[in-house]
Amino acid sequence: MDLFEYQGKQLFARYGIPVSPGEPARTVDEAVAAADRIGYPVVVKAQVHVGGRGKAGGIQLADDAAACRTHADAILGMHIKGHIVELVWIEQASDIAREYYASFTLDRSAKRNLGMLSSQGGVEIEEVAATNPDAIARLHVDPVEGLSPTRCEEWVDAAGLDPDARAGAIEILQQLWRCYEDADADLVEVNPLEDTQNSTAVLAAELICSAMGKNIY
Repeated sequence: MDLFEYQGKQLFARYGIPVSPGEPARTVDEAVAAADRIGYPVVVKAQVHVGGRGKAGGIQLADDAAACRTHADAILGMHIKGHIVELVWIEQASDIAREYYASFTLDRSAKRNLGMLSSQGGVEIEEVAATNPDAIARLHVDPVEGLSPTRCEEWVDAAGLDPDARAGAIEILQQLWRCYEDADADLVEVNPLEDTQNSTAVLAAELICSAMGKNIY
């Protein structure tokens, strides 16, 4: 099962991972109504099972109802890498200070679970891997031992995350690991993992939250 971003966020929320408030919408009127309830500014996001939405124009900031209507009308029905947008996610905009990347997946060559963490979030991880592979801190996690606080601390330090985000990152990464394990997922990914100006939780899961597993819903 390949989840849309908003479904991934709903799953993350079950594990205490902070996510921005939002609502799905299938029509322009539903999008504007959702934005009015959430409060402006909002972000209008195309929901498709493919990356590169931002570059394709499928993620837009709206400061008011008129802008939300314009963006929702343009995004619904848009073609993104062969996928037609039939659903948008209307989300409360965040005041972002820094962006990180985090994921857990199966390293098939090593036949082990692999965590990847980088201080360079907000861009495609493949691009980071190609241009600056040392910017990605990799960690193999034994499912029996799990992700201990000590190993998680060492992992965060190796990734070079900002010191003021350290405690929040350690907590969220352990929650993300539990989500990955409980869902029997092939991938859980957060890009960007945001350090916000106005959040006491320090970090929030944003943008791409893909999870594929068994009996999630």
